[in-house]
Amino acid sequence: MKANREYKDSVFTLLFNDKNRLLELYNAVNGTSFANTDDIEINTLQNALFMGMINDISFTIAGMLVVLIEHQSTINPNMPLRLLMYMARIYEKIIDNRRLYSSKKIDVPRPEFIVLYTGKEDFPAVKTLKLSDLFKETGVCDKIWLELEVTVYNINKGINPLIEARSPTLGGYAGLVAKKRENEEAGMNRDEAVKEAVRFCKTRGILADFLKKHGSEVENMLLTEWKWEDALQVRWEEGREKGMEKGREVIARNALSEGASPEFVRKITGLDIKTITQLAAR
Repeated sequence: MKANREYKDSVFTLLFNDKNRLLELYNAVNGTSFANTDDIEINTLQNALFMGMINDISFTIAGMLVVLIEHQSTINPNMPLRLLMYMARIYEKIIDNRRLYSSKKIDVPRPEFIVLYTGKEDFPAVKTLKLSDLFKETGVCDKIWLELEVTVYNINKGINPLIEARSPTLGGYAGLVAKKRENEEAGMNRDEAVKEAVRFCKTRGILADFLKKHGSEVENMLLTEWKWEDALQVRWEEGREKGMEKGREVIARNALSEGASPEFVRKITGLDIKTITQLAAR
Protein backbone atom coordinates (compact mmCIF):
# COMPACT_ATOMS: atom_id res chain seq x y z
CA MET A 1 0.00 0.00 0.00
CA LYS A 2 2.86 2.38 0.77
CA ALA A 3 5.02 1.59 -2.25
CA ASN A 4 5.67 4.82 -4.18
CA ARG A 5 2.73 6.34 -2.32
CA GLU A 6 3.82 9.96 -2.62
CA TYR A 7 3.96 9.62 -6.39
CA LYS A 8 0.95 7.47 -7.04
CA ASP A 9 -1.55 8.76 -4.51
CA SER A 10 -3.21 12.14 -4.38
CA VAL A 11 -4.67 14.17 -1.53
CA PHE A 12 -8.08 13.25 -2.91
CA THR A 13 -7.29 9.53 -2.63
CA LEU A 14 -6.03 9.85 0.91
CA LEU A 15 -9.05 11.91 1.95
CA PHE A 16 -11.77 9.77 0.39
CA ASN A 17 -10.25 6.34 0.88
CA ASP A 18 -12.49 6.29 3.94
CA LYS A 19 -15.95 4.75 3.77
CA ASN A 20 -17.73 7.46 5.74
CA ARG A 21 -16.32 10.29 3.65
CA LEU A 22 -16.81 8.31 0.45
CA LEU A 23 -20.46 7.62 1.28
CA GLU A 24 -20.99 11.32 2.00
CA LEU A 25 -19.40 12.25 -1.32
CA TYR A 26 -21.38 9.74 -3.36
CA ASN A 27 -24.67 10.83 -1.79
CA ALA A 28 -23.78 14.49 -2.46
CA VAL A 29 -23.03 13.95 -6.14
CA ASN A 30 -25.93 11.59 -6.87
CA GLY A 31 -28.54 13.02 -4.51
CA THR A 32 -28.89 9.63 -2.80
CA SER A 33 -29.20 8.87 0.90
CA PHE A 34 -27.21 5.71 1.58
CA ALA A 35 -26.39 5.50 5.29
CA ASN A 36 -24.65 2.17 5.85
CA THR A 37 -20.91 2.09 5.16
CA ASP A 38 -21.16 -1.70 4.97
CA ASP A 39 -22.86 -1.14 1.60
CA ILE A 40 -19.52 0.10 0.22
CA GLU A 41 -16.63 -2.08 -0.89
CA ILE A 42 -13.56 -0.21 -2.12
CA ASN A 43 -11.79 -2.09 -4.92
CA THR A 44 -9.32 0.45 -6.28
CA LEU A 45 -6.38 -1.03 -8.17
CA GLN A 46 -3.73 -0.10 -5.62
CA ASN A 47 -0.38 1.38 -6.64
CA ALA A 48 -1.21 1.23 -10.32
CA LEU A 49 -0.86 3.97 -12.91
CA PHE A 50 -3.02 3.21 -15.92
CA MET A 51 -2.00 4.93 -19.16
CA GLY A 52 -0.60 7.83 -17.17
CA MET A 53 -3.83 8.30 -15.22
CA ILE A 54 -4.20 7.67 -11.54
CA ASN A 55 -7.42 5.88 -10.68
CA ASP A 56 -8.24 7.57 -7.42
CA ILE A 57 -11.08 5.40 -6.15
CA SER A 58 -13.33 2.65 -7.44
CA PHE A 59 -15.96 0.97 -5.29
CA THR A 60 -19.21 -0.97 -5.35
CA ILE A 61 -22.41 0.24 -3.74
CA ALA A 62 -25.95 -1.13 -4.10
CA GLY A 63 -25.02 -3.18 -7.16
CA MET A 64 -23.25 -0.25 -8.80
CA LEU A 65 -19.55 -0.30 -9.59
CA VAL A 66 -18.44 3.31 -9.40
CA VAL A 67 -15.15 4.53 -10.83
CA LEU A 68 -14.46 7.90 -9.28
CA ILE A 69 -11.55 9.95 -10.56
CA GLU A 70 -10.33 13.36 -9.50
CA HIS A 71 -8.85 15.03 -12.58
CA GLN A 72 -6.74 18.00 -11.63
CA SER A 73 -5.61 19.83 -14.72
CA THR A 74 -7.55 19.58 -17.97
CA ILE A 75 -10.44 17.46 -19.14
CA ASN A 76 -9.22 14.79 -21.54
CA PRO A 77 -11.81 13.99 -24.24
CA ASN A 78 -10.37 10.47 -24.41
CA MET A 79 -11.40 9.75 -20.82
CA PRO A 80 -14.30 7.45 -21.85
CA LEU A 81 -11.91 5.24 -23.83
CA ARG A 82 -9.39 5.15 -21.01
CA LEU A 83 -12.11 4.25 -18.53
CA LEU A 84 -13.43 1.50 -20.81
CA MET A 85 -9.99 -0.09 -20.73
CA TYR A 86 -9.66 0.46 -16.99
CA MET A 87 -13.09 -1.03 -16.40
CA ALA A 88 -11.99 -4.27 -18.01
CA ARG A 89 -9.22 -4.51 -15.42
CA ILE A 90 -11.65 -3.86 -12.58
CA TYR A 91 -13.99 -6.61 -13.81
CA GLU A 92 -11.02 -8.98 -14.07
CA LYS A 93 -10.28 -8.23 -10.43
CA ILE A 94 -13.77 -8.84 -9.06
CA ILE A 95 -15.02 -11.65 -11.33
CA ASP A 96 -13.62 -15.17 -11.42
CA ASN A 97 -12.57 -15.71 -15.05
CA ARG A 98 -13.70 -19.33 -14.87
CA ARG A 99 -17.27 -18.15 -14.53
CA LEU A 100 -17.11 -16.63 -18.02
CA TYR A 101 -17.44 -20.13 -19.44
CA SER A 102 -20.32 -21.14 -17.21
CA SER A 103 -23.78 -21.71 -18.65
CA LYS A 104 -25.18 -19.56 -15.85
CA LYS A 105 -25.64 -15.82 -16.27
CA ILE A 106 -23.15 -13.68 -14.36
CA ASP A 107 -24.55 -10.73 -12.43
CA VAL A 108 -22.14 -7.93 -13.30
CA PRO A 109 -22.10 -4.74 -11.20
CA ARG A 110 -23.56 -1.86 -13.18
CA PRO A 111 -20.81 0.70 -13.83
CA GLU A 112 -20.97 4.42 -13.16
CA PHE A 113 -18.17 6.83 -14.06
CA ILE A 114 -17.64 10.12 -12.25
CA VAL A 115 -14.88 12.68 -12.73
CA LEU A 116 -14.43 15.58 -10.31
CA TYR A 117 -12.71 18.46 -12.07
CA THR A 118 -10.49 20.92 -10.19
CA GLY A 119 -8.54 22.51 -13.04
CA LYS A 120 -8.01 26.20 -13.80
CA GLU A 121 -9.73 26.31 -17.20
CA ASP A 122 -13.39 27.31 -17.46
CA PHE A 123 -15.63 24.27 -17.51
CA PRO A 124 -19.41 23.72 -17.09
CA ALA A 125 -20.81 22.73 -13.71
CA VAL A 126 -21.73 19.32 -15.17
CA LYS A 127 -20.88 17.75 -18.50
CA THR A 128 -21.16 14.26 -20.01
CA LEU A 129 -18.35 12.79 -22.11
CA LYS A 130 -19.29 9.90 -24.43
CA LEU A 131 -17.19 7.12 -25.91
CA SER A 132 -19.22 7.35 -29.13
CA ASP A 133 -17.93 10.89 -29.68
CA LEU A 134 -14.54 9.31 -30.41
CA PHE A 135 -15.79 6.87 -33.05
CA LYS A 136 -14.66 7.42 -36.63
CA GLU A 137 -17.32 8.27 -39.19
CA THR A 138 -17.70 5.35 -41.57
CA GLY A 139 -20.47 6.66 -43.78
CA VAL A 140 -21.98 3.18 -43.69
CA CYS A 141 -23.64 2.67 -40.32
CA ASP A 142 -24.44 5.21 -37.63
CA LYS A 143 -25.71 2.74 -35.03
CA ILE A 144 -23.87 2.88 -31.69
CA TRP A 145 -22.94 -0.64 -30.66
CA LEU A 146 -20.81 0.29 -27.69
CA GLU A 147 -21.20 3.27 -25.37
CA LEU A 148 -19.67 4.56 -22.16
CA GLU A 149 -20.60 7.84 -20.52
CA VAL A 150 -18.59 9.79 -17.97
CA THR A 151 -20.22 12.50 -15.87
CA VAL A 152 -17.82 15.34 -15.10
CA TYR A 153 -18.58 17.66 -12.17
CA ASN A 154 -16.70 20.91 -11.77
CA ILE A 155 -15.98 21.04 -8.03
CA ASN A 156 -13.99 24.25 -8.00
CA LYS A 157 -15.14 26.47 -5.14
CA GLY A 158 -18.58 27.98 -5.78
CA ILE A 159 -19.33 26.16 -9.07
CA ASN A 160 -21.54 23.42 -7.59
CA PRO A 161 -22.68 24.87 -4.24
CA LEU A 162 -25.38 22.24 -3.70
CA ILE A 163 -22.85 19.40 -3.90
CA GLU A 164 -20.49 21.31 -1.60
CA ALA A 165 -23.31 21.78 0.91
CA ARG A 166 -24.20 18.09 0.81
CA SER A 167 -20.58 17.06 1.33
CA PRO A 168 -18.65 19.29 3.75
CA THR A 169 -15.60 17.11 3.13
CA LEU A 170 -15.68 17.79 -0.60
CA GLY A 171 -16.32 21.46 0.09
CA GLY A 172 -13.28 21.50 2.37
CA TYR A 173 -11.18 19.80 -0.29
CA ALA A 174 -12.29 22.37 -2.87
CA GLY A 175 -11.40 25.10 -0.37
CA LEU A 176 -7.91 23.68 0.13
CA VAL A 177 -7.29 23.54 -3.63
CA ALA A 178 -8.65 27.06 -4.08
CA LYS A 179 -6.48 28.47 -1.29
CA LYS A 180 -3.35 26.85 -2.69
CA ARG A 181 -4.12 28.36 -6.11
CA GLU A 182 -4.90 31.76 -4.59
CA ASN A 183 -1.55 31.76 -2.77
CA GLU A 184 0.25 30.82 -5.96
CA GLU A 185 -1.39 33.65 -7.88
CA ALA A 186 -0.44 36.06 -5.06
CA GLY A 187 3.21 35.34 -5.80
CA MET A 188 4.12 32.83 -3.10
CA ASN A 189 6.64 30.16 -4.01
CA ARG A 190 5.30 26.64 -4.12
CA ASP A 191 6.41 25.64 -0.61
CA GLU A 192 4.87 28.75 0.91
CA ALA A 193 1.67 28.46 -1.10
CA VAL A 194 1.07 24.86 -0.04
CA LYS A 195 2.04 25.29 3.62
CA GLU A 196 -0.02 28.45 3.96
CA ALA A 197 -3.05 26.74 2.38
CA VAL A 198 -2.80 23.87 4.85
CA ARG A 199 -2.31 26.28 7.78
CA PHE A 200 -5.25 28.43 6.64
CA CYS A 201 -7.58 25.44 6.48
CA LYS A 202 -6.46 24.12 9.87
CA THR A 203 -7.06 27.44 11.63
CA ARG A 204 -10.53 27.80 10.11
CA GLY A 205 -11.66 24.26 10.82
CA ILE A 206 -11.55 23.17 7.17
CA LEU A 207 -10.65 19.47 7.06
CA ALA A 208 -9.11 20.18 10.47
CA ASP A 209 -8.97 16.60 11.81
CA PHE A 210 -7.72 15.22 8.50
CA LEU A 211 -5.01 17.87 8.17
CA LYS A 212 -3.98 17.48 11.81
CA LYS A 213 -3.34 13.80 11.15
CA HIS A 214 -1.95 14.01 7.61
CA GLY A 215 -0.72 17.61 7.29
CA SER A 216 2.86 16.82 6.26
CA GLU A 217 1.76 14.08 3.88
CA VAL A 218 -0.78 16.41 2.28
CA GLU A 219 1.87 19.08 1.78
CA ASN A 220 4.18 16.57 0.08
CA MET A 221 1.39 15.33 -2.18
CA LEU A 222 0.37 18.83 -3.22
CA LEU A 223 3.98 19.70 -4.00
CA THR A 224 4.37 16.51 -6.05
CA GLU A 225 1.25 17.30 -8.07
CA TRP A 226 2.46 20.86 -8.64
CA LYS A 227 5.92 19.68 -9.75
CA TRP A 228 4.30 17.34 -12.28
CA GLU A 229 2.35 20.17 -13.89
CA ASP A 230 5.42 22.41 -13.78
CA ALA A 231 7.61 19.74 -15.36
CA LEU A 232 5.26 19.39 -18.31
CA GLN A 233 5.30 23.16 -18.85
CA VAL A 234 9.11 23.23 -18.77
CA ARG A 235 9.28 20.37 -21.26
CA TRP A 236 6.87 22.24 -23.53
CA GLU A 237 9.05 25.37 -23.47
CA GLU A 238 12.18 23.31 -24.15
CA GLY A 239 10.51 21.83 -27.18
CA ARG A 240 9.42 25.19 -28.58
CA GLU A 241 13.00 26.45 -28.48
CA LYS A 242 14.22 23.63 -30.72
CA GLY A 243 11.87 24.16 -33.61
CA MET A 244 8.27 23.21 -34.28
CA GLU A 245 8.61 19.67 -35.71
CA LYS A 246 11.71 18.68 -33.80
CA GLY A 247 10.28 20.43 -30.77
CA ARG A 248 7.15 18.31 -30.85
CA GLU A 249 9.31 15.19 -30.68
CA VAL A 250 11.29 16.64 -27.77
CA ILE A 251 8.06 17.46 -25.97
CA ALA A 252 6.78 13.95 -26.63
CA ARG A 253 9.92 12.23 -25.35
CA ASN A 254 10.07 14.41 -22.26
CA ALA A 255 6.40 13.91 -21.47
CA LEU A 256 6.73 10.15 -21.95
CA SER A 257 9.74 10.11 -19.63
CA GLU A 258 7.58 11.81 -16.98
CA GLY A 259 5.01 9.01 -17.26
CA ALA A 260 2.45 10.71 -19.55
CA SER A 261 0.23 8.40 -21.58
CA PRO A 262 0.55 8.13 -25.40
CA GLU A 263 -2.94 9.60 -25.75
CA PHE A 264 -2.03 12.60 -23.62
CA VAL A 265 1.17 13.10 -25.64
CA ARG A 266 -0.82 12.90 -28.87
CA LYS A 267 -3.17 15.58 -27.56
CA ILE A 268 -0.46 18.08 -26.61
CA THR A 269 1.84 17.51 -29.61
CA GLY A 270 -0.40 16.49 -32.50
CA LEU A 271 1.94 13.60 -33.32
CA ASP A 272 0.36 10.32 -34.40
CA ILE A 273 0.33 7.33 -32.06
CA LYS A 274 2.76 5.35 -34.24
CA THR A 275 5.39 8.10 -34.00
CA ILE A 276 4.83 8.43 -30.26
CA THR A 277 5.19 4.67 -29.79
CA GLN A 278 8.48 4.73 -31.72
CA LEU A 279 9.75 7.61 -29.57
CA ALA A 280 8.79 5.72 -26.41
CA ALA A 281 10.81 2.72 -27.55
CA ARG A 282 14.05 4.72 -28.04
